[in-house]
Amino acid sequence: MTAAALPAGACDCHMHVYDEHFRALPNAILRDAPAAAYRRMSAALGLDRRVVVQPSGYGFDNACTLDAMAAFGPSARGIVVIAPDTPLAELERLHALGVRGVRYMMVVPGGLNWGSMATMARRVAPLGWHLNLQFDGHQLPERLAALQALPIDVVIDHIGSFHGGARVGDPGFSALLRLLDGGRAWVKLSGPYSYGMCRSSAPGYEAVRPLVRALIDAHPEHCLWASNWPHPTEATPPDDADMLALLGEWAGSTATRDRILVDNPARLYDYPLAALREHG
Repeated sequence: MTAAALPAGACDCHMHVYDEHFRALPNAILRDAPAAAYRRMSAALGLDRRVVVQPSGYGFDNACTLDAMAAFGPSARGIVVIAPDTPLAELERLHALGVRGVRYMMVVPGGLNWGSMATMARRVAPLGWHLNLQFDGHQLPERLAALQALPIDVVIDHIGSFHGGARVGDPGFSALLRLLDGGRAWVKLSGPYSYGMCRSSAPGYEAVRPLVRALIDAHPEHCLWASNWPHPTEATPPDDADMLALLGEWAGSTATRDRILVDNPARLYDYPLAALREHG
């Protein structure tokens, strides 16, 4: 898939930047993945917009993520990790910089947890932010009511992040569909290799295809696409062009693909709907 094949305003809704100039947590394993390297990759694919997600290896220190957002300019939005008692003035400062959500990465220790979620949601609701969640999707049936009760949108990472895999009729996947039914949830069609979710390998990841098709068929207006660059869990990262081409196969039509790449992220991340080419 070439750059010309993508619509203007195509957005990568989940990527990370790692930079040796910023202090990481002890024992954090970080790839060499500076903003300049991502810029080259995304320009080659024709991606105009990107959402920089705070890596777990930096904990609550968002300096690297904010620096990357500044380097990308207006094409970037950010997802940060902050304490629930962060002062309103700081929230407003982050909003002005392009932050639009808070990350709950609950598959590794040290980040935010379920206990703070309701408080966090109330704090950031006036700004129109959302909560970006990564946890084992098999927990969804027991967490569904709490997520539905939140006063803001939630975004579920990596096709639900079902550890060890899932089938369309499984309780966890059924709960994900019910969460999407409420109109306040979104799901990223990304990271099919994550958490042993797919037993089939690149480039097709056939085992997750039924899950993705069910999500797109049910709620194309709440699906997002993301590269998950630089694929931090993978010893041999997949080819980014192949990952983007997969979306075209999953979507079934150019119109649906373009909706997932442009219209949906424009609404969620507060981008102008009238997209212009924004490489940079």
